[in-house]
Parts: sequence; C-alpha cells; structure tokens
Amino acid sequence: MQVTPMIWFITIAVTILFFVYEFFAHVRKPHEPSIAESARWSAFYIGLALLFGVGIGTVSGWTFGGEYFAGYLTEKALSIDNLFVFLIVMAGFAVPKKYQQKVLMIGIIIALILRGGFIAIGATLIENFSWVFYIFGGLLLVLAYRQAFSSHEANPANGRFMTLVRRVLPVTDEYHQDKLTVRQGGKRFVTPMLLTIIAIGFVDLVFAVDSIPAIYGLTNEAYIVFTANAFALMGLRQLFFLIGGLLERLVYLAQGLAVILGFIGVKLVFHALHVNELPFINGGEPLLWVPEIPIWFSLLFIAATIVVATAASLLKTRGNEKKDGRGLVHGEPVITTDPHDRDENSGVDEKTISTADTSR
Repeated sequence: MQVTPMIWFITIAVTILFFVYEFFAHVRKPHEPSIAESARWSAFYIGLALLFGVGIGTVSGWTFGGEYFAGYLTEKALSIDNLFVFLIVMAGFAVPKKYQQKVLMIGIIIALILRGGFIAIGATLIENFSWVFYIFGGLLLVLAYRQAFSSHEANPANGRFMTLVRRVLPVTDEYHQDKLTVRQGGKRFVTPMLLTIIAIGFVDLVFAVDSIPAIYGLTNEAYIVFTANAFALMGLRQLFFLIGGLLERLVYLAQGLAVILGFIGVKLVFHALHVNELPFINGGEPLLWVPEIPIWFSLLFIAATIVVATAASLLKTRGNEKKDGRGLVHGEPVITTDPHDRDENSGVDEKTISTADTSR
C-alpha cells in the first residue's frame, strides 16, 4: 500500500479539522444533546467511515479494504467498552449532564493523541523487529483473559492514581461551570472537571495498550491503523448520548471483546511463527507450515462475535427486567442522581453509583 507524505498530511489535517468543527459547533456551548442530534451525527460518522473503507478497497485493493474494516470494527467495539468506563468516571465525579460533552471531547482527543504515539512506536518496532509479533500476541492473550473476567464496577475516580492526584493538587468541592481551575482566597484550585479529564486521560492510556496491538494483529499498514482508530473515535461523543442507557445492558460485551482479543492474539502468534527469526525457535527459520489466518475470515469472525455478544446481552437483560418487574438489570451499575445534580455547582457527592446484587 503506497501512502505518500502528502496523503498522511492531508489525512491528519482533515482529522484535526473534524475535531475543531466538533468543538466549535457542538461542544463549546454547554448543552445536553438530544437523541435526534446524536443519532444524526452518529449515522454521519459511521457512514463516513464505511465510505472511506470502500475508497481504500477501490484504490488499494480489497485485501487492504478488508484489513481496514476488520480494524474499524475491532476499534469501534473497544471504544464502546471505553464509553462504559467513561460513564462510570463521570458518574463518580458527578459531572453535570450539560458539561459531559466537553469532558468526552477532551477525552477522545487525548485518546487519539495517545494512540497516534503508540501507532508510530508499533510501526517502528514491526519494521525492525519481527519478533515483536510474539510480544503483541502474548500481550493480547493476557488482556483477553483479563477482559473475560474483569468487572467494570471498579471506579477509576477512586483508584490509586486519582488518590495521588488529589494529594498533589488542591481541589474544590464544587463545579464552577465548565472551568478547569478557579482562584479562591488568593490561591489557585483545580475543579472536579479537571480531575475528571485527568481520570479519563489515564483510562485512555490503559485502553491504548490493548487497542494498538489488536489492530496491528489485523494489518501492518500504519495508515490503516491510524484511520481505523480515527474513524472509531469520531462520533464516539454522540454515540455516548445515543446509547448511554444501552451501555448498561451490554453485559456480555467484555466477554465478546475477550474472544476478539484472544483470536487476534492467536493470529499474531501464528504470524510470528510464520516469519520467525528467533534462533531458539526452529533454528531461526520460519515455520511455513503454520497457517496464516486470512483477513476475510478475521473480518467475519470479529463481526459475528460482536453481533452474538450484543444479541445475547440484550436477551439476558430483557429477561432479567421481566423477572424483576422493576426494570432493574441484575449486575448492572445503576446511576442514581440527586434532583439537583444538573445544577452547574452541584458537588461531587450529589451523585453516587449503586450496584445491583450480582457482578458484571
């Protein structure tokens, strides 16, 4: 796949322009987006991502087109899992609804910057060290295991990292509109808004660790890796408000992602064996008998896994709602909100997370 520096420049410039437009058109003035607005823009960004994939397939061949679509699906699924953690973080910090757009926007920009750095590092490693596929594959298998048995109930807002941040930075008890810092009594304080952004940035860093190796398991093209990540993150803010309630019903999303990460981990190990150069494995010679999993199979497997995980989640939670008779889904984080939490000066303690009697 031939990607000139000019194409890279245009792609990055257009991506930046999209986010600048998003900020000034939708985020700069605090408000809670309507369902119609969220649906309209979510459909636009998803349609744009699909159109871009068709363009890659038409111009560069459908092998690369398939790699893009497989990467986009994987990154979109991981991004939705990311949204669930964002939901918990913002509930933990009691971010008023009308300011959540700004937090999400900044969080998404941080995610794109971090992933861009990881993409560059990954491309350099792959180009110079073929054995890095063993590391990526092993890492994904470990992450798949952790994903399968993880629980999203732990609130990053109360983790060790944020505890350390609170010790270092003086924090106000209340929000001051959407300001990040305020001056009180001649001293500069940070607001809970800034703490929320720091927490989400930390979450982004953690998610980039499994996101980038996962997509490099589907393609070696850094351009495809970047564009798939960029399109997966575009529209994520609108998707948050569109499916916010649905997020709590995707109880098998973690297990579905574990299957996808495990599959890509195996694919990476197979590829590492197929191009092996390590002297203590087969005398440094490639194991050509090891099968290479084709991209069309990867694409079908990833799409089928997402569909099955989503359908199974909705069926289970619908059944639980009928059993409860109250609309409460067992094992889901239920956000209870004080009637005054929409006030821009509401305190951090005005919203809490309550958890049903079984774990996610």
